[in-house]
Order: sequence, then C-alpha cells, then structure tokens
Amino acid sequence: MIRFENVCVSYEKGDAPVLDSLSFEIKAGESVGLIGSNGAGKSTLLKTLTGLLSYDGNITVCNLPLTKDNLAEIRRKTGYVMQNSDNQLFMPKVIDDMIFGPVNYGESRENAEKSADEALAKLGAEYLKDRYNHKISGGEKRLAAIATVLAMKPEILLFDEPSSALDPKNRRSLISILNSIPETKIIATHDLDLVLDTCERVILLSGGRIAAQGNAGNILKDKELLEKNNLELPLSLIPRGEI
Repeated sequence: MIRFENVCVSYEKGDAPVLDSLSFEIKAGESVGLIGSNGAGKSTLLKTLTGLLSYDGNITVCNLPLTKDNLAEIRRKTGYVMQNSDNQLFMPKVIDDMIFGPVNYGESRENAEKSADEALAKLGAEYLKDRYNHKISGGEKRLAAIATVLAMKPEILLFDEPSSALDPKNRRSLISILNSIPETKIIATHDLDLVLDTCERVILLSGGRIAAQGNAGNILKDKELLEKNNLELPLSLIPRGEI
C-alpha cells in the first residue's frame, strides 16, 4: 500500500535532511503508529506522503509512484487529518467543508451530504453538521476535521495528533472509531496510549531516521529504547506508584 525507499527530505537546498534515508513498507489494512519526540520528522513524513514536500528517493502509494503526474490520483486515495484543525476547516459551516471535496470530485450534493451524515454518525457528532466553524470548540473542530476526511472515503487515512484537544469521552470515542475503520492508517502522535490502543505496528523516528520499527506492544513496552529517543512509557504501562 505504501513504500518508502531511501527517502530524504530537506526544507531548503543544502540544509541537513529532516528525513534521512527512510525505508519502510505499510500493507493494506495496517494501522501504524508514527512516534517520536518533537522534531523527529513525523509531520514532515505525512506532508511528504501527501505531496506537500519534495523529496529524494522513491515513494509508492497504492502501486503509484508519488510523482507530479500521479499526485491528483494519490490524493483522492488519501485522507489527511491535519494537526491544526483551523488549517483544514475553511468554509462557513461544518457541512460545507464536508461536501466540498466530494462535490469537487464529481459527487452529487445529495450523495455528498449522505456521506457526510454517515461520517458524522460514526463519530457521534451529528449535532455539528450545521454548526458554524468559528463557533465550535477546539475539540469539536477536531471531530469535524476527522469527519470531513472520513466523508471522502479514502483508502489511506493519515492522522497528525488526532487526539489533541479532545476531552476523555471524545478520546475514547476516537479510539473506538479508529479501531472500526478497516482502511490503512498512519497515526502520528505523542499520545502513546492511543497508539497502544489502536496500532499493531510502530515506526519510531528520531532525528529524521528510523530508530526502530515493529510490533507496537514490544516497542511501547521497551522503556530503555523509548528513553534513549526522548520518550516515556505510555501512562497505562507505568506502575501507579511511579506516576
């Protein structure tokens, strides 16, 4: 589904790479946690995968090389939930944002609204449909942004800090939703408990390189490995007396 081969990314020509010689594969239907401390390269990786940044090396998405000629088709297959919901919600109302993409891809307004209703129902957020974006809370904006991407029905879902700004109830709902979505998912987050609850595999980035990748349980329980890469054990794995 996704393949990186010796991928390097620099923001300016001649600068040190932000992503350095990354190689990995993600199979269809996998849910992969992308973890690492601040500046490790998580958001950069997601932006590169959606064609927002140029790169050296080879990237393949859904059997298509990530090139300018294939970018439109790859973006139709890929849904990206940005870290800052305000960068994603640009129409007056939530429903306007939700139907914008499908309608521009040729869907009828009726079918687009049906997809929007289904996405909001999955999140238990039907009440947001006709709300104005500037009048909803940060957590509600996060739910709206996720629903907007789900309404596009992509084959691959990319989440950048999806649990940020969510209260405990909505965070639990998000975990349930992520586990119910059969599509391929990459979840970039500092919320290691979220990864533990939703991902079977982890890619650990450090300084733009892959420090480790493999079974989520094994990596997230490896205190020495995490501390070496400026991370801590998930809270659920820390003995109560040590918290």
